Amino acid sequence: MSNLQFQNDLDRLTEVLPEKVKKHITYEKMEDVIEIVLDIGRTPEIRHAGGKIEYLGDEFVTDEDINYITSRIQDFTSDNRSGIPGTLHRISAIRNRQGKIIGLTCRIGRVVTGTIACIKDICMMNKSILFLGRPGVGKTTKLREISRLVADELGKRVVIVDTSNEIAGDGDTPHPAIGHARRMQVTQPQFQKDIMIEAVENHTPEVIVVDEIGTEEEAQAARTIAERGVMLIATAHGNSLENLIKNPTLSDLVGGIQSVTLGDDEAKRRASQKTVLEREKQPTFDVVIEILDRNTLAVYKNTAEAVDYILRGWPIRPEIRKVDKSYDEAEMPLQDTPKKTEPTLSDLPKEINRIDKNIAEHNTDSLKFSFSRQKYVDEVKGFKKIYLYAVSRTIVEKVIERLNLNAEITRNLDEADIVIAHKNFIKGGAKVLSIANDYRLQIFYVKTNSMAQIQKVLKEALQITEASETLCGYYDDAERALDEAKAAINKILAGAEHVELTPQNQHIRKLQHELVEQHNMKSTSIGEGSNRHLRIVGGKEFKQ
Repeated sequence: MSNLQFQNDLDRLTEVLPEKVKKHITYEKMEDVIEIVLDIGRTPEIRHAGGKIEYLGDEFVTDEDINYITSRIQDFTSDNRSGIPGTLHRISAIRNRQGKIIGLTCRIGRVVTGTIACIKDICMMNKSILFLGRPGVGKTTKLREISRLVADELGKRVVIVDTSNEIAGDGDTPHPAIGHARRMQVTQPQFQKDIMIEAVENHTPEVIVVDEIGTEEEAQAARTIAERGVMLIATAHGNSLENLIKNPTLSDLVGGIQSVTLGDDEAKRRASQKTVLEREKQPTFDVVIEILDRNTLAVYKNTAEAVDYILRGWPIRPEIRKVDKSYDEAEMPLQDTPKKTEPTLSDLPKEINRIDKNIAEHNTDSLKFSFSRQKYVDEVKGFKKIYLYAVSRTIVEKVIERLNLNAEITRNLDEADIVIAHKNFIKGGAKVLSIANDYRLQIFYVKTNSMAQIQKVLKEALQITEASETLCGYYDDAERALDEAKAAINKILAGAEHVELTPQNQHIRKLQHELVEQHNMKSTSIGEGSNRHLRIVGGKEFKQ
């Protein structure tokens, strides 16, 4: 909206306000204001987008002030909302127990352009889109701009089901912000579901836009519309996709959930209880977009896959998009893939793998049902879950801890990103490896359960190719020192009474001690300072 247009619309609002309130309002002061609040017996106030509250003068609001405003606007509907024709402003009433109006909230309506530039490619895919987010983050603003985009730029027949005239403003003529989209007004909120069906039956739309789907009947009406091949753009009550799944009233929008009893083998394969929750049917909406804040959107391009993953507790991450950036389907960055040709997890859909450049692998919180999507806005390092087969868990844990690797061991194969198996036990582990192949997990093999061998394989599995010189040096020094210790152990087994190793730092000596202990031998550290080293004993000395 241009500054002139906003100033004209603001003048339309201030015309209905009492003089003692109007005199404190200036255009510059109102640039980022969300609403004007007037309560009887309190000072009028304006609330800014950042949370700041500013009081207008020091005179209290009276009954006369409330009556002055209500006499200059249209009657309130059953949801206690009214508006000013030709504008997007909304005036809502607060009543006492006798029905008398004792407070007013005048919400400032603006046409904000550019808020959907980052999801323009999604809006042009002819798929139904559901927006989620807390109040005040701009859901209705995005619906308004999408309506104009689809109607004017794509030339589609768009019908807006406008409950309380919030999308296209009050009056018989829709606000220019919706472009050439048509608008059907809803007299009372409880009739919204009926108008949704009427729009499909009477006006042959290609696209229907609905704000605030909040009841089971409206969810059913939305499914009816989608099943008739009409593109549906809507918002729903809910802050995130997880919340929507757990909401029995609205879960049908994303396919609904049902309790399923698994067979013994399937429950064991999933490492879950026999009774689990699964998606009941195809979602009404193909795409779900969470509005994290006014400038950040979390996009799930495949609602069915996203719901399945969340219900199973599998890692799932949305694609983070920023309002101040533009995205093109052909230019969207793909997640970095491993050097090997097999993908990390076959079930992970390509759409979910398209993520913001600042987002890397999921962190541990992504395996929890109630994790926060906001954590994906922050840049995190790659994280891997490792499943071990016939490989020493203790040694792997120590390598991860000592080298500060961004990984952890999992006992469930279906949670793993990679598998590390002992080469000598391939035949015996055929079933486990077969399941791993079904999941298309990368499998890495160790020849022995030695610290050096496990370090080497972990280095390859985690693709540590650009580590710091210090880390690489530590790897090389540790591997050489452990090879030396292994050679010394072989000498002891061949009959040597003791072998002294070359001096090493404290951390590497500790690794050598652990390797000696695994072979049921004894070692001590001798020497001082930079000359401190291990002495491995055997034969007569060990018996003493």
